[in-house]
Amino acid sequence: MTSIEGSVALVTGGSRGIGRALVDALYERGARKVYATARDPRTVAHPDAVPLALEVTDPASVAAAAAQAQDVTVLINNAGATAPTSFLNSPVEDVRREFDINFFGPLLTTRAFVPVLERNGGGHILTVHSVLSWVTVPGADGYSAAKAALWSQSNALRLELQPRGIQVTGLHVGYVDTDLTASLDVPKVTARSVAGQALDGIETDAHEVLADALTRQVKAGLSGELSDLYPQLAVGR
Repeated sequence: MTSIEGSVALVTGGSRGIGRALVDALYERGARKVYATARDPRTVAHPDAVPLALEVTDPASVAAAAAQAQDVTVLINNAGATAPTSFLNSPVEDVRREFDINFFGPLLTTRAFVPVLERNGGGHILTVHSVLSWVTVPGADGYSAAKAALWSQSNALRLELQPRGIQVTGLHVGYVDTDLTASLDVPKVTARSVAGQALDGIETDAHEVLADALTRQVKAGLSGELSDLYPQLAVGR
């Protein structure tokens, strides 16, 4: 089991939304130190957090962060972003950007910090996925594909890192009540709730955390007919 109390954690994208809630929750559970990363570390709000500049798509930035945070025992890959994309209509560069941020970013960060975790006796990696790892919606083609690939990445890393004393948890969640979803009139869970469930998953070495009803419903639907997830496919049949 992984204990949060006394741990040293690093949260990518730790200045707002789920990342900020994770930083708060880590300190509430007794973490000794929390590095909160952001492109602009001045945006990190928690008074006890250690602000750290990080651009997850830049290998030099990732290497510099790992060199500075040599005491980390828990890595949380939270940083991510999305923009509307269509596989048919968007520039390929826009789709590639989704993968750079949401797939290769966590991979670069994980590769940089695995040696740190090993030197510190093992540890835990939590990576924030999405319900869109398992289903796509119009306008989110690139993001959904990148998150599906990230789910596969976590599954592979879990197998590779377990013998090295490092556990991997994937956090899947749908709509979270943050500034990014403020304009959406849909049921949402709070960032605090998501953070609490995420840390529960770390402390119990859970393989996956499904943080809301929508995510649990979609995951269960993977074993059914494709038209259960995409009702529009049943039209006219």
